[in-house]
Amino acid sequence: MSERNGRNERVDGQTAGRREGESPVEGGEAPGSRDAPGSGGGPRPEPLRFFGTTWLDHEGGPRGYAVRRAAVCVGSLAAAALGCLVLRLAYEGLRIADVGSAVTVLMVVMFAVCSALAFSHTRGSFTRRPDPDRQASLRGLLAIGFIGSLLAYFLRSLKEAPGESLHREEYEEARARHRKRAGRRTGNPSRRRRGKA
Repeated sequence: MSERNGRNERVDGQTAGRREGESPVEGGEAPGSRDAPGSGGGPRPEPLRFFGTTWLDHEGGPRGYAVRRAAVCVGSLAAAALGCLVLRLAYEGLRIADVGSAVTVLMVVMFAVCSALAFSHTRGSFTRRPDPDRQASLRGLLAIGFIGSLLAYFLRSLKEAPGESLHREEYEEARARHRKRAGRRTGNPSRRRRGKA
């Protein structure tokens, strides 16, 4: 029992050690190709933010896939609405301060453009791995356009867990590679015996 707990802690440590947005390919390792604890060395699914590994079999229960998807859907929409309210208050503050129409227009355009870019970038990251360097350079833009990112999460969660199709594709590829490698290793034992004799 304690051995299994120790193994799970190591696996959690590996996942937690990876920076946000960083591809698991580092070190020559393909996504979804790490060995599952206690599964005979097969690949294990990579956990998704807010979903863990419930996306794999769409696990049910009070903390299952459907509940989490509904929570992400409602939560992201509520957070986007709250963000719009905060921006509205900021706009009203600028209007009351009478800073001039040029500054007000500039602020509105900046938030609109950043939100559109953040929406596009976040939506793209659900179907392909983002480049870690580009992700780091866009961090400020994504923070300003947080409403766009939240709306991308909302729209994607209506269909599936955000990033599920990418993770499923990578996991299936890793399983196919593992099966092929295992098949090559095992081969035909009777042929090997004949070769030795």
